[in-house]
Amino acid sequence: MNILLWLAYKGTRYVGFQVQPNGLSVCEALQDAMQAALGTRPDVKGCSRTDAGVHARRFALNFHYDGKVPLYRLPLALNAHLPADIRVWSARAVPEDFHARYAAHAKTYCYRIRSGGVDDPFDCEYTHRVGSALDHDAMRRAAAAFVGAHDFLALCASGSSVAARGDTVRTVTACDVIRDGQVYTLTVTADGYLYNMVRILAGTVLLAGQGKLDPAEVPAILQSRDRRRAGPTLPAKGLCLVGVDYPGLPAE
Repeated sequence: MNILLWLAYKGTRYVGFQVQPNGLSVCEALQDAMQAALGTRPDVKGCSRTDAGVHARRFALNFHYDGKVPLYRLPLALNAHLPADIRVWSARAVPEDFHARYAAHAKTYCYRIRSGGVDDPFDCEYTHRVGSALDHDAMRRAAAAFVGAHDFLALCASGSSVAARGDTVRTVTACDVIRDGQVYTLTVTADGYLYNMVRILAGTVLLAGQGKLDPAEVPAILQSRDRRRAGPTLPAKGLCLVGVDYPGLPAE
């Protein structure tokens, strides 16, 4: 059967989700656990190719399995062999043609920024800290300017094969910044993302919060298609995949 797994992972010590020759990936760790628990190493289709150091609270993947471990026992069986920084939440059967990446209608990411002179030891691995005070209203206005269907080439890192093909239009359906004390959480929902798009978007919103960029400049930055006009690529550790939307599938 075709099985959909929902998992969470802390990306700090991994080179990303996808198997890479230069280090341990989340996918490799999961396949090692599958080999130990199920006696097989199935091909895994992930919903996203998260970069090195990026985290996920709600990551979806699918694989085909016809072994003897019952579906309801899969999370327990896999978690028994997974490292503590990767956990399977649930497993369910899905249609044979379901593909975790191509069936996704939208994905939601969060980027956390802390404003202050001292890191919080309890969240510093998941939060990018800046020493300057931030203007929350300016950050929200900058974030809102990204909502809609736009060409996001200005927010794409070099080396993207997708950008090389000219496929750089994406639709952002929600983009906002919530403040909780010193922590500012940018949340973005879109039908797709370019290489490093959310980290560059977060860097642009941060510049607005620091008074280094007028939020009204965002439309012109997008229209320019010039990476040099957007903000910096913020560190991977502040980024987390928090949701994937699959129309037609019952809610978890």
